[in-house]
Amino acid sequence: QVQLVESGGGLVQSGGSLRLSCAASGSTLDYYDIGWFRQAPGKEREGVSCISSSDGSTYYADSVKGRVTISRDNAKSTFYLQMNSLKPEDTAVYYCAAGGFSGTYHCPEVNWLSGMDSWGKGTLVTVSS
Repeated sequence: QVQLVESGGGLVQSGGSLRLSCAASGSTLDYYDIGWFRQAPGKEREGVSCISSSDGSTYYADSVKGRVTISRDNAKSTFYLQMNSLKPEDTAVYYCAAGGFSGTYHCPEVNWLSGMDSWGKGTLVTVSS
């Protein structure tokens, strides 16, 4: 099973940018949908973005659309979430995730998060006002 480790979180002012990275090990990413979800204190998990393994189709939550970009580099077993124009409401623990192609749900379907079967321990993003 693929193991994932996030990095790149930190403290940033409103309007700033961060790039989160997710390093995978134990399996190739070639056949995995990959994505990011986040969880803020007292709130439900929110799927932020994903990119499919089959055709590169992407999903972006309405809350972040236009401000974030997801990308993957299968050769490096790494994928990224570039976040710009950050807002205080983006403050959350961000998790990277991966799901096998044989799963029930696939990116960019709205339920893609349910198809993720591996995820990291999270990296904290704090956006100050």
